[in-house]
This record gives sequence, structure tokens and C-alpha cells, in this order.
Amino acid sequence: MTNLEKYNKAFLSSMRITPEQLGDNLAYLRTKGWDSLSHFDMITALEEFFDISISSIDVVRFNTYAKGKEILASYGVKIE
Repeated sequence: MTNLEKYNKAFLSSMRITPEQLGDNLAYLRTKGWDSLSHFDMITALEEFFDISISSIDVVRFNTYAKGKEILASYGVKIE
């Protein structure tokens, strides 16, 4: 599984969204299904998939699909 597939899987398994909704316009609290509970489920999935620990500051900063890619890159995980 590619990093992009893992990234998308974390979103899809945590939120009630369709694959068609995935993309840079996906945003916390502006996307139906991305609430505080699903946010933490997604963060947990990403930490497990990529064997990383995301800081609490980055958890808060992770508020869009695009921003998440930037944050993961800072942990050495490239999403392409």
C-alpha cells in the first residue's frame, strides 16, 4: 500500500465520507463527518499506519487534507 493509499484509508475509515470527497478542500468542521471524534480516530490511524507519534500541536494544526500532508512530511512521511 502506498503512503497516499494509507493516508486516504485513515480518512475513510475514521469519517463517514466517500472516496470522491477526498482532496485538498476537505477541512475539519467544514466537512460533514470530520468532527472532533473522527479527527482523533484519524490521527490514531495515521500514527499506526506510519509508525509515528504526532505532537499535540500538530494534531491541532492538522485541519485540512492538504495541511495534513505537510505535517506528515515534517515526520518524514511523503504523501504523493
